[in-house]
Amino acid sequence: MIALGIILLVLGVLVHIPILWTIGVVALVVGLVLVAMGATGHALAGRRHYW
Repeated sequence: MIALGIILLVLGVLVHIPILWTIGVVALVVGLVLVAMGATGHALAGRRHYW
């Protein structure tokens, strides 16, 4: 999710498409939240960790 967010963010900036930039930021934030929750030991959707 983090890699997808970074790719969409870069594409949005380079191609000047604001919706790609917005989706990239959202995907990046969601990915970072999932990683943080997994690192602290919170189970999310039945999983102890998230890659």
